[in-house]
Parts: sequence; structure tokens; C-alpha cells
Amino acid sequence: MSQRFAAPARGRSAITLVLAGLLWGTGGLSGSLLAAKAGLSPLPVAAYRLLLGGGCTVLFLACAGGLRRLVWTSTVVRRLLVAGLLLGLYQASYFASVSLTSVSLSTMITIGSVPVFVALVTSVRERHLPDTVTVVSIVTAVLGLVLLTWSPEGLASGWRLAAGVALALLCAVGFGTLTLVSRQPAEGLDPLSTTAFGLLIGGLLLLPAALWSGMALPLRPDVLAAALYLGVVPTGVAYAAYFRGLRHAHPVVTALSTLLEPLTAAVLSAFVLGENLGPAGWSGTVLLLAALALSYWRAPGSRPGRQRQ
Repeated sequence: MSQRFAAPARGRSAITLVLAGLLWGTGGLSGSLLAAKAGLSPLPVAAYRLLLGGGCTVLFLACAGGLRRLVWTSTVVRRLLVAGLLLGLYQASYFASVSLTSVSLSTMITIGSVPVFVALVTSVRERHLPDTVTVVSIVTAVLGLVLLTWSPEGLASGWRLAAGVALALLCAVGFGTLTLVSRQPAEGLDPLSTTAFGLLIGGLLLLPAALWSGMALPLRPDVLAAALYLGVVPTGVAYAAYFRGLRHAHPVVTALSTLLEPLTAAVLSAFVLGENLGPAGWSGTVLLLAALALSYWRAPGSRPGRQRQ
């Protein structure tokens, strides 16, 4: 594709990735609200999130006629199974890590490791070292994430800390792999279908453990509204935007966009819940925004002569 057409495509991808990150950031608040109102532990909340997100997106596809256009080839089935497995792995590993350590540490390791993992794999696949802009963006982002989320109070030690860190890293590998795999187009499969069935499969994989933990949901309007919002907005819509943005954005830029999730969550907590970020938290916010701006401005692969053909 010529530079004239590649630039607008990258711009649209950046917008959808930013939208995904911002919507993901509301997921923590709505998930906490659902857990508090329904008395659920984190794993059932994650299962409801994936099942409702996938189910509502499948219903939307059915109403829009998208299911009739979906061709169930072996390639499509494999891609959807991989997406569902990785989404389920991401959610299960994250919440297991949280149960062993803390939300702040698990979030910091998971989100901070994703762009590092993607950059390393991309460098190996493309057979060249990351450029200076990529390295500076990642280092700045990780430092900002540490300042934003680090909270040593009540931190686990010994085997719990080691297991929690290992699970957070596994979570990052799962999401990074999802990012890399989903960038490759599968004939007959669009981003919305990937979102719908990937989320649904991931939710079904989490269902046995979630049922064991207790999934009883009070049938009250406030609880149902919280569950529906969690499934539709920061899950169905956000992942659909993310998968669409993968098509033209560089994988490292895509991975860095996930940093908008803790950033949005922290800012919402400060303004909605009255939590105090403090100087370190606001400094981390500035560093994260700077890293994202740098990555979008000088995206790897966006220099002349390296556009997609």
C-alpha cells in the first residue's frame, strides 16, 4: 500500500486502540461494582465478563447478518479456539496472581511485561534489534506504570510472591501471544467475529472453576445493569476495537496501548472514588502519556519505505 493510504490506516488503528484502552480502564471499576453488589469473587466476575461480552456480541452479529457471512473453515475454527484459550488464560492467570499477591503488583507485572514480550518476539521474527524509539517508549512506559500502580503495603513473600509473579508473567505472555497471533488475517474471519466467539469460548473455559467459586447472581436491576455494562462496553466493544486496530498498527504500539487500561482506571478512581494518586501516581500518569504519544508519533515501521504493501 502506498504511503498516502498507509498513514490514514495507521491513524484509524491508533484511534481504535486508544478507544480499547480507555474502555478497558472502566472494566476494573464496573467489575468491582458487580463483585460488591453481587457478592462474587474475582473469577466468577471474569467468567461473567467473557460470557456476557461474547454472548451479546454474537447476538449483535446474528441481528446484523454477520453469522450468515461467517464461513466455518478449519482455519477460522483454529483461530477462534486459540483466541478463546488465550483470553481464558489471560483472565484466569491474572485473577490467580491477584489472589496470591495484590492487584497493584499483578497489574504492574502483567501490563508492563506485555510490550516487552511483544518487542522481543517481534525483534526475533523480523531479525533486527528494537529501534531507539521503541526502547525509550517501553522503558518510559514501564517506569510510569511502576509509579502509577506500585503499592508495597501487604505484599506477599516467599512462595506466594514467586507464584504470583510467575502467573502475572504467564498472563502477559498469553495476552502478548493473542496480540501477535490476531494480527495475522484469517480468511473469512473479521474482528467482530473474533471478538464474539473468542470471548464466548474463553468464558466457557472459565465456567467450571467459576461455578465452583459460586456464580449466583441476584436478579436486581442494579446488579444486572453492572453485569451488562461490564460484558458489553469494556469487554465486547473494547476487544472488537482492539482486534480491529491490530490490522495496521505495529505490534509493539498495540501492546503499549494496553497501558491505557491502568491509566484510565487510576484516573477514574481519583475523580470518581476520591482516591489520592499522590505525586508519584501523577508522575507515572505523565510518563505513560508521554510513552504512548511517542509510540504513536514514531510508530515502528512507520518510516518511509517500511509501509505495508
